[in-house]
This record gives sequence, C-alpha cells and structure tokens, in this order.
Amino acid sequence: MSATLTGKRVLVTGAAGFIGFHLVQYLLGRGDQVVGVDNLNDYYDVNLKLARLADIHARPDAAAFEFIKLDLADRTMTAALFEQQHFDAVVHLAAQAGVRYSITNPQAYIDSNLVAFANVLEGCRHHQMAHLVYASSSSVYGGNTKLPFSEVDGVDHPVSLYAATKKANELMAHTYSHLYRLPTTGLRFFTVYGPWGRPDMSPFLFADAILNEKTLNVFNHGDMMRDFTYVDDIVESLVRVMDKPAQPDPLFDAAYPDPARSHAPYRVFNIGNSQPEPLMGFIETLEAAFGKVAQKIYLPMQAGDVQRTAADTSTLEQWIDFKPQTPLADGIARFADWYRTYYGY
Repeated sequence: MSATLTGKRVLVTGAAGFIGFHLVQYLLGRGDQVVGVDNLNDYYDVNLKLARLADIHARPDAAAFEFIKLDLADRTMTAALFEQQHFDAVVHLAAQAGVRYSITNPQAYIDSNLVAFANVLEGCRHHQMAHLVYASSSSVYGGNTKLPFSEVDGVDHPVSLYAATKKANELMAHTYSHLYRLPTTGLRFFTVYGPWGRPDMSPFLFADAILNEKTLNVFNHGDMMRDFTYVDDIVESLVRVMDKPAQPDPLFDAAYPDPARSHAPYRVFNIGNSQPEPLMGFIETLEAAFGKVAQKIYLPMQAGDVQRTAADTSTLEQWIDFKPQTPLADGIARFADWYRTYYGY
C-alpha cells in the first residue's frame, strides 16, 4: 500500500451524517486535520446531526476539526471552500439519501446528488486533488438478479431515481478522471448500520417499533435479503481506499471494458459484509437484542425497492487487504446498546 495521508488535511462532506460522523472520528484519531461540511437539512431529525457534531467537538483532539455549514449545490460557495482551504484528499459522502423519498421528492436528488457532485468535481479539478473518494450505493445494481453483485456487472437498469443519481456520479467521476487525470474512487455501500445511524433506515424503524410496541411493517411479506454492513467496517475500508489513490489500469482493454476500472485513474468497489441475511432473521436479531418481540404486519414490496442484495468484495480485499466481516449479532448488540443510551430506554 502507498504512503498514507496521515497528518494531511481531509475534506469530509456530509460530516454530520451517519458515516461521515464515524469517518471524522477515525481520521482525527489517527492525526489528520479534518474540515467537515454539511448543510444540516431536515430530511431527518436535525438534533441527531447536531448531537453527532457535539460528540466530535467533545473529543480531546477536536482542535483539528473545523465544521462549515454549507450547501454544496451552491456553486459559488463550494468554489470558495476549495479556494480558501487546501485539501489533500476529499471524501464526498454528502447526498440526499433514501430510495423511497426519491419517488416523492425527485428534485432534492437532482440538487444534492448531481449539482452538488459536479461542484465538488470542479473544486477537485481546479485544486489538483490527490484523491476524491465518493459514496456510491448498492442501489445501482437495480433490477440485477445475479448474486452476489460484482463490480464487473452492468448497472444500467436502476429502479429508483436515487440509484440513477449514484450511477450518474460514477460516470461523472470517470469523465473527470479521464479528462483531468483526477484520481477518483467510488464506493458502493451495502446497507450500513450501527450506532448513530439514520432514523429512516430499518434498524431505527424496527427498534422504535419493538420498544414502543408499534406495528412493524414487513415488506414483500418478509421475503427480502440484505447484505448488512457494520459502520466500522465501512470506515476502515473507506480510509484504506482513501490512502491508496486510484491509478490507471495497465491491463484495461477498451475492446472489453471493465466498468469498475479504466485507462484513467478511476476505480469502483463494493463495500459489503458478503454475508446477506434474510430480513426476518435480521428482525429476530433485533428482537433478541432488545428482549421484545415486534408486532408485525406483512405488506407487498414497495416501489423502488429490490428483493435481494449481496456484495462480492474480492476486488476490494485485494486492493486494501481488508474484508468487512463484523457478525450481524455483534453489530446489532452495539447498535442496541447505543440506541438505549441515546433515547433513554
């Protein structure tokens, strides 16, 4: 592995978000200087985002962290950020998340996932960034049914606008890698969970239903499978990838192009646990962690959703010598402990 970026200045967008919060903690812990950006929108509870920031500011090494409230869709302000600051690497996690929300609020995804990403690419281009790492999503696999999902698979059949914007990010990044030799790496995250997670995701929704004896909606009548990935594994993978900038692949064959690599300094990787779990097993693990059984109602599949996800992470493991593998029971136990503490159960 190449020399790390330890001691450098790193821009983390979406720093008040779930993964961004954990990433900032990791980078500060190893001695990096971090500038965190977030627009603190109200897609979910802003108080949770503020609590994450407060937790960062309470660290003994918090002097190495600067937070800037900024909407990256603002081209002028984003350009000024890159002009005034001097970053060695950028980890772009800011985005409008959520598959179902994209059905009812598509414009939010155009602004946050396309316009803002273009502004970040321009900032990196004009300031000779050593590496741009950005969040893609397992959602790009859309209607694919061949499991596990591999980076060499085509991803041209998205089933939600959210997925389409993430695929667009990969294409936009490749263009900048090709035209401007900007090293870019996209990371397709698979169902991330853990302490300080997002309230719109299944662990939160299920925990709330279990502890407060609410009805728990189980879609597709429970016939679902997800590759649940613990947040610490995501962050460890992310930092190792950041420390190893994408390079042109000398074996790339344009006659038979591999969509995950290129003649340009461009890579795409899956980050998943590679051990997909049935939805009902996931619910049972949560029930065991909280010591209560949920009241369930079984419903049809939701629009924009997919039945199964599973990650082939062999390419990632070869690249960074790390494989996400936190057992679901261990990760859920940590999530449940945090949830009880944070919400006072």
